[in-house]
Amino acid sequence: MQQQELIPHLFRTEFGRITAVLCKLFGFENINVAEDITSETFLAALDTWPYKGIPENPQAWLYTVAKNKAKNSLTRKQLFDQKISLAVQAEYPTEDVMEIDLTDRNIHDSQLQMLFAVCHPSIPPEAQVGLALRILCGFGIDEIAHAFLSNKETINKRLFRAKEKLRAARVKMEFPPENELKARLQPVLTTIYLLFNEGYYSETENEILRKDLCDEAMRLLKMLIDYPLTNKPEVNALFALMCFQASRFAARKDKNGEIVLYEDQEESLWDKELITIGALHLNMAAQGSYLSKYHLEASIAYWHTIKADTPEKWENILHLYNHLLVIEYSPVAALNRTYALARVKGNEAAIIEAEKLNLTNNPFYHTLLGELYKDINTLKAKEHLLNALRLAKTDTDKKTIYAKLEAL
Repeated sequence: MQQQELIPHLFRTEFGRITAVLCKLFGFENINVAEDITSETFLAALDTWPYKGIPENPQAWLYTVAKNKAKNSLTRKQLFDQKISLAVQAEYPTEDVMEIDLTDRNIHDSQLQMLFAVCHPSIPPEAQVGLALRILCGFGIDEIAHAFLSNKETINKRLFRAKEKLRAARVKMEFPPENELKARLQPVLTTIYLLFNEGYYSETENEILRKDLCDEAMRLLKMLIDYPLTNKPEVNALFALMCFQASRFAARKDKNGEIVLYEDQEESLWDKELITIGALHLNMAAQGSYLSKYHLEASIAYWHTIKADTPEKWENILHLYNHLLVIEYSPVAALNRTYALARVKGNEAAIIEAEKLNLTNNPFYHTLLGELYKDINTLKAKEHLLNALRLAKTDTDKKTIYAKLEAL
């Protein structure tokens, strides 16, 4: 991996790990100190690596520098007086603080505890998700703003208020009691779900796939599965969904890096092992009586691992979408349902349902209607595709829409 790619990749994967360990050490009330030390560690890499070259073990280099910077900070009297609480000093004698544990086990536990800490009920759900995306997943403010369809100023204020509330509530980095676990788990899953989606289809950068984000989401989710108290059916269902989606990574881009639509993907490039793992976790999710949106989305994704275009496939997908919209309505799910409806009942029936949605500011809405109208009314198809082109945010989407216009 080239240097210009390596540091952003490591920032994405290691920022949250280092921050979680340091925050566990300093206490959540000093989260800004942990973030500052981690940021300084990556700035040191940016300053050093272009001149001295990439170290043999970049991850170990970052951990060593982070340890040294933390130790230096902890020895400065000003930091102890102004930022590190007396409670932390009492709990960690100076000689013990100097041993900063960046072993895999402690990183694993610290990140899980951090996930639950930032998803504390004292702050609203959207702040929980945003804070977790920022601290643990290395999301930029722009990316979080896009995920919430908001702006940078709003997100910055939201994250600041969330940190202040968590400090006031004296939230500790620890696993929640078992009786609170179910409620505390939901925003954690939402965070990981958003992280995977940002990687699977990115609109904040002109990339159609950011595999490192998807890998990180699956890694965090696997930690929940490995922890007995969070190894729940909905967690396995979400992991199954990710496995099914990730199985098509190699087929989603052509040799020029452009998107390949599902219908045109080469099935031989699909990862059969990931599909098998996904099926195993979907089966594990089929326990108990609770049916989450992740169960339904994973089942829809499972049917998409069967390339054969059979009536049974699309009837099952349509049925699952109908159920999903009852459990948790979303315009995106409703839009996707109309495509399945077209495959079962024809384009005219799907057009009626799609136009009821009236998602006039959504490029995918116009792209779908362009596709549905192409054999019925060419003028309307062209009109919708031109609207889609006007609203498209990425070069990849624009190329796809151009191709559809040319086909007309």
